[in-house]
Amino acid sequence: MVATMDDTKRLAIAMKLADIKAVQELLIANEQKFISATTDSELVKRFQDMLKDDQKNLGVLDTVIVQYGVQSEPKETITEMAKKIGEMMSGSELTLFEKVFQHELLKHQQVMSGIVIHKAAQKVGADIEAAIAPLNTVNFENRAHQEQLKGVIELLGVRELTGMDADQGLWARVQDSVAALTGVVGSVVTQTSDKSDMNIQDVLRMDHQKVNVLFAEIKGTQDRAKRKEFFMQLSGDLRAHAIAENEVAYPAVRGKYAESDLQELYDEQNSWFPALDAMEKMDTMSDEFMSSLNRLMDEIMDHVRQEESTFFAALRDNFSDKQLEQIASEFKAKKSEVQRQAAGM
Repeated sequence: MVATMDDTKRLAIAMKLADIKAVQELLIANEQKFISATTDSELVKRFQDMLKDDQKNLGVLDTVIVQYGVQSEPKETITEMAKKIGEMMSGSELTLFEKVFQHELLKHQQVMSGIVIHKAAQKVGADIEAAIAPLNTVNFENRAHQEQLKGVIELLGVRELTGMDADQGLWARVQDSVAALTGVVGSVVTQTSDKSDMNIQDVLRMDHQKVNVLFAEIKGTQDRAKRKEFFMQLSGDLRAHAIAENEVAYPAVRGKYAESDLQELYDEQNSWFPALDAMEKMDTMSDEFMSSLNRLMDEIMDHVRQEESTFFAALRDNFSDKQLEQIASEFKAKKSEVQRQAAGM
């Protein structure tokens, strides 16, 4: 099918998400260097806490990118910028104060990039908003980190200029931002969670939610190009989801879940591929297409109901939290691999 203008927009958002991930990796590398560069126990603790958040948020970004369903490499300019800043942070030309100052600017860049993606999602499709919902947590924590870094910058700057410590009252603003973090709500992953990542049930629910939104978007538009765009996104998402479940999630429960029920899940998902192949050749405005869409939607909703009841129960009853998170990581990695192959990457 011919790419639409909104396909181009989706690719642009995918590149911006890749940019954010590249900067996130740079932030983590910076914080590891800061921890090694100071003996001040208070500062070490601040950087360690920030590093822990940023490592967790790198996992959240991986989830967002996989859920979004369109893969991209970061812009060359971002890759080059990250390389140059990494070299600067490793060198001795800048003081610790100057390095942390630059780090705070990167945090600001992350916050604004996250906001821009949310605003763009509102213009392109509700399915994108559903996919990137966990980005709210990353945005909020990066904004709080900015406030913490301002306190660190004041402390280091006064020391560099005077050789003395600043008044400790400056930490009040830092503590306020830390307190604000505990109020993060509205996302599967929050600052108050002990989980380092989502478990497999969380990730599958997000897949199911996005598919629901895409069905609604397809049925809710009479614009031929938009319907084609939404359907091609649905087709790609369903294929990646099915392959990842078939190769990761379902094998994990073999022997812990009724074999006949497991085979039913396999057979249902495998039936989607020929249905999607046929629908991709149809006129998306035709009655034939809409009949096929409604039939596929009914089959998938039945499949989802079984997964979220008996299959999820088998996962919950037979695996630890850590094991469920590990299955989620492997599932996301397989989806990412399928998506990157589909994109010719």
